Amino acid sequence: MTAQRVVLTGLGVLSSIGNGAADFTRALREGRCGVGPITLFDADGFRRRLAHEVHDFDPSEWIHHTPVEQLGRATQFSIAAARMAVRDAGLETEQLRGSRGLVTIGTTDGEARELDQLIEAELADGPQNLDPTAVRRLPAHRLALALVRELRLPRAVPSVLGTACAAGNYAIGDGFDAVRSGEADWALVGGSDALARRTFAGFSRLGLVASDRCRPFDAEREGLLTAEGAGVLLLETLDSARARGARIYAELLGYGLNCDAHHPTAPDQESVTRCMGLALADAGVKPAEVDLVSAHGTGTKTNDITETRAVRALFGDRPPRTVALKSMLGHSMGAASALGAAASALALAHGFIPPTVNHRTTDPECGIDCVPNQAVEAPLRVVVNNGLAFGGNNASVVLGRYEEDHR
Repeated sequence: MTAQRVVLTGLGVLSSIGNGAADFTRALREGRCGVGPITLFDADGFRRRLAHEVHDFDPSEWIHHTPVEQLGRATQFSIAAARMAVRDAGLETEQLRGSRGLVTIGTTDGEARELDQLIEAELADGPQNLDPTAVRRLPAHRLALALVRELRLPRAVPSVLGTACAAGNYAIGDGFDAVRSGEADWALVGGSDALARRTFAGFSRLGLVASDRCRPFDAEREGLLTAEGAGVLLLETLDSARARGARIYAELLGYGLNCDAHHPTAPDQESVTRCMGLALADAGVKPAEVDLVSAHGTGTKTNDITETRAVRALFGDRPPRTVALKSMLGHSMGAASALGAAASALALAHGFIPPTVNHRTTDPECGIDCVPNQAVEAPLRVVVNNGLAFGGNNASVVLGRYEEDHR
């Protein structure tokens, strides 16, 4: 069977800098930073109390068939972002119901925020008094299953991937395979996570939380800032998109995955280089054809040096511009690389490079052009979007500007 060309026609975005494709695009161009005081849990006792929260989110605007109180915040995000993506693609959910679909959502924490609240309730009132509805919100598979039920997609196969901070890219690869092979007519794929006290505490204990801003690649960087959000992409075949006259943000060209199990938290340079190389090989793209790398770029000492060395090992002494969206978005865990893919598609469609904000002086050990503080106009052709996770789970996705004569 001939492989189908796969295009991205719909974007659903919830982030600390804006919700929906239009506002997200403006925020990327402006270099918005979504950091602020933590309000979603009690941060008393922590030395640093900043994070990136989603604002102006009303779940009832997007969730119509399921009682909202039955859904955790991360599941609410995944449903809302999926419905946004369908609408953004110029489709109605009824148009998807008769065809074969795939729904894959990546996550790091699942509904850890709900678990935090249940533990607090158990300590206060005992396990016998736990709210059964709250307990039923916990299973991580609901991030995809509740989405399928809410959008009433009887022929869609739901799944959740828990490959931590690379999970969004893993989910995109899953949907890409299903659509290009003909196993599915469309796919809703991406990642979702809600801000959780447990995750914030873990990064705090590791000494990885920045005091004021996340400054990837900066000589004075201190670490990351945790975040929440969701990014969901609607993928379909090029033939399908053409037939209905759909707007095409980008073409999904290929992806690469590997897991090196090098270290519980530290990335391995050779493995990251290999992962990007696998993605380019799958896409049929040469390193010299890549215009931009959307890096994992956490702002930690180890990640930034390792990742930029991996970039230079693959692309040579004059690597493509390499930006870190977490400077604007924070680290949204399983949603991070999905939001990175959405930003990459928007950059390709609108011809600009989002900046790495909060930047002062580039660390000489990083040795890349991180497009500091101001977006630049650029006729991009190919973007590599990275997601690197604890345990050595790496995922790179390659997106290209849609052109009639591509390949």
